[in-house]
Amino acid sequence: MALVLLERVSPSPVDLSWRRLTEWRRHADVVPLTRVTVATAPPTRVGTVFVARSGVGPVAFDDPMEVVVWRPPQDGGPGLCRLVKRGSFVRGWAEIEVRPEAGGGSRVVWREEIRVRWVPGVLDPVLARAGRSMFGRAVEGLLREE
Repeated sequence: MALVLLERVSPSPVDLSWRRLTEWRRHADVVPLTRVTVATAPPTRVGTVFVARSGVGPVAFDDPMEVVVWRPPQDGGPGLCRLVKRGSFVRGWAEIEVRPEAGGGSRVVWREEIRVRWVPGVLDPVLARAGRSMFGRAVEGLLREE
């Protein structure tokens, strides 16, 4: 399993950063060659399922995820969302934590454990570096002012 940990700071308040990061369909806007479908009715809650389909044509895979912890920020406090990846190709979990930052901004902590079918454990450091790069760009894109 490859472990990914990254942090980003945003000038946006916690509630806005949280909304930007947990609007699942928006992830397709910042991750190339990816489409996101939400399989459950809004609002997001424990049990919400969505699928990120990445690739082109027959060279694509589905990454189904289920929300297992859903604690949106309240009263300026932190928020936490934990997803479990339930695919046959990509497995693991991801956590998105958004906390208040001094001066009214927010700090995002993204933790992820990834297991990719047919990728041997010896390549976990390479997978972790690739994950930090890809997820870092995605988080920065999602947090960017529109």
